[in-house]
Amino acid sequence: MDEFKRDFPILQNREMVYLDNGATTQKPIQVINATQEFYGKYNANPHRGAYSLSMEATEVYENTRQKIANFINAKHAQEIIFSKNATESLNLLAYSYGMENLKQGDEIVLSIMEHHSNLVPWQKVSKVTGAKLNYMYINGDFEISDEEIETKITHKTKIVGITHVSNVLGTINNVKKIVKQAHKKGAIVIVDASQSIPHMKIDVQDLDADFLVFSGHKMLAPLGIGVLYGKRELLNQMSPFLMGGDMIEYVYEQDTTFAPLPNKFEAGTQNVEGVIGLGAAIDYIEEIGYNKIQEIEKEIVSYARKELAKLDFLTLYLTPHEDNHSSVISFNIKGVHPHDVASILDNQGVYVRSRKSLRATFDAIFGN
Repeated sequence: MDEFKRDFPILQNREMVYLDNGATTQKPIQVINATQEFYGKYNANPHRGAYSLSMEATEVYENTRQKIANFINAKHAQEIIFSKNATESLNLLAYSYGMENLKQGDEIVLSIMEHHSNLVPWQKVSKVTGAKLNYMYINGDFEISDEEIETKITHKTKIVGITHVSNVLGTINNVKKIVKQAHKKGAIVIVDASQSIPHMKIDVQDLDADFLVFSGHKMLAPLGIGVLYGKRELLNQMSPFLMGGDMIEYVYEQDTTFAPLPNKFEAGTQNVEGVIGLGAAIDYIEEIGYNKIQEIEKEIVSYARKELAKLDFLTLYLTPHEDNHSSVISFNIKGVHPHDVASILDNQGVYVRSRKSLRATFDAIFGN
């Protein structure tokens, strides 16, 4: 692993053990260099100028869009929409799809383990449209059972939101089964792949996801860049979320026509530096290969699970099935506040995420 550690300047400049990759990954030198190269060679607004520099910026920008389409096996590059992050992508879907397609009596189904960005927007949509918001709950193994999927997703369900991998539990959800059940009932599915795409190969056609979102900063790319994938026929039916430059076709005094995909959803000057950095991050991941990534992760996570389980003062929140668990490990130390644990570890150069009370969260989930 030292061969990869050398690629990360921050790990050379500070003595630390960084364990908060679920929130934000550090950046390899290849990504840092790619963003610097853009500003040194190609800095101009894509799509805006008829001069050569702008055309070069457009080329590298659109080439990265195609690279991302290939990376997740999208049918068309136009199905890749750049956003600020997964949160913005999910809000776009809530407003542009949810607000326009839901009505009184319809149902939205989410898992109880969703990140707030795939929960709070749907609360607002349900209040505005009159649609009912339902949840798929987890069992004692921190998993969503087949029975829960089949009973919660019904003919009234119009939208299903599901995290591929839980950012709190590390549970890998059975997305293909959820998609199949939803489509059987006439619903569309939104997959949050923010926690899965750094760890496993994503094939949107194989998943048959209608929409899929992820953030670049969780997969070695710069902050402030995200992706929304959507099936072309669905994106074409949707109204844009943001209005402004580069997403219009013609503007009249009282009306406007919108540009075709993907420009329709990319108003204003985009984070081109972030797009280029995301492309470099994809190159880095593919050069290592998901097989190697998973081999290393399996070894580390298996060791961590085994050793942490020996500590009787520690409560672990893990699915018992290692093949159904990613690299997120959540725990409490009995009688010690999580912030105190994080502060003590910080004094030893170990950086972890702390939350006010995981126990309270799980009590709410299980209804205790």
